[in-house]
Amino acid sequence: MNLEQQVRDIALKAREAGRLMARADSEKKNRALEILADLLEQKSGKILEANIKDVHEAENRGLDKARVERLKLDSGAVKSMAGACREVAAMHDPVGGIESMHRRPSGITVGRMRIPLGVVAIIYESRPNVTIDAAILCLKAGNAVILRGGSEAANSNEALAGFISMALAQSGLSENGVCSLPSTDREAVRIMLKQDDCIDVVIPRGGEGLIRAVVQDATMPVLKHYKGVCHIYVHNDADLDRALDIVQNAKVQRPGVCNALECLLVHSDVAGDFLPRLSYRLAGDQVEYRACEKSLPLLGDAAGPAAPDDFGREFLSLTMAVRVVDSQDQAQEHIDKFGSGHSEAILTRDYSSSMRFLREVDASAVFVNASTRFNDGGQFGLGAEIGISTSKLHAYGPMGVRELTSTKFVVLGEGQIRG
Repeated sequence: MNLEQQVRDIALKAREAGRLMARADSEKKNRALEILADLLEQKSGKILEANIKDVHEAENRGLDKARVERLKLDSGAVKSMAGACREVAAMHDPVGGIESMHRRPSGITVGRMRIPLGVVAIIYESRPNVTIDAAILCLKAGNAVILRGGSEAANSNEALAGFISMALAQSGLSENGVCSLPSTDREAVRIMLKQDDCIDVVIPRGGEGLIRAVVQDATMPVLKHYKGVCHIYVHNDADLDRALDIVQNAKVQRPGVCNALECLLVHSDVAGDFLPRLSYRLAGDQVEYRACEKSLPLLGDAAGPAAPDDFGREFLSLTMAVRVVDSQDQAQEHIDKFGSGHSEAILTRDYSSSMRFLREVDASAVFVNASTRFNDGGQFGLGAEIGISTSKLHAYGPMGVRELTSTKFVVLGEGQIRG
């Protein structure tokens, strides 16, 4: 069987499995999730052994630090994956729920029933935990899923996929409910992206180059975000001690992820006080600054002048752009121009300013006095997430179980005919 036939066969099997998964009852789906959680805990040693091999190979290949960081697993990460399985199992099953029933003048009653999307393809780089997140969310939502992880995580993904198959089989669900593309050949992805008669939606997770390539090749809808250029605006009425904590967390905790802070905007009334304190606070974290003319003399030796393309740039490192602004208008204009629709925050004690920011700033999550790092499905109570969408059609923000369903109209009648 050649590559095109292999990929087509997988797509057809996933389509058939999708029909079976859509009919599966909650008890079976939850049982599979519980079994998978137990397997992850019992076999964590094998998972970590596979991951160590991937990390070693990635470092030898010269993979950049951000991708190596996303690739790494430890015992805590495996425990979190098992916890996500149990949390998703405990969640309400949206499939089959009927919403917004209302009676029309004709006498018919019209509502919407929540249904699975069908077959979801996930294409992702690094992050082997996506293998588990994607599988469990699609399973709970009654979807079949085709997984295509990056070659850098091949050993980790293979180990995890094996345990998923075991869980599906032991719970009486179709083992084809979660499929993996067997080839690391990029041509396999291009072939898969043409199977729109079998695959209902594709979700890419990774760098901007990967996502744009998927959008260009896919003949089915794509749920995506290109990059996470996240801003925090320190208002002139901000609590500066609290702001130091929030900015440090947003920039330093995990600088290589999409909800990390990339550009700091500071009101000119507080910049002279706040920015030197920030530079001192983050010196031990080795943060470097690409600073505007007004902020440059306030940030010390770690700062250099910002180039024009530093604003709107996703650094994915301990580098941060900084700009002093004279008003909230100017801050929001900057976000409108350079933001990516991902995560934006204002730090202020002024109620009207915070409410205005919430109303007017366009992003999948907008924060008041909190770190952008909270833009995450687990933190928002979704159990886990399959990705963060900055596309407004269908889903905007972290996508959990509910976002992996759609609705169809259901109509209840008593013999009515249309006149």
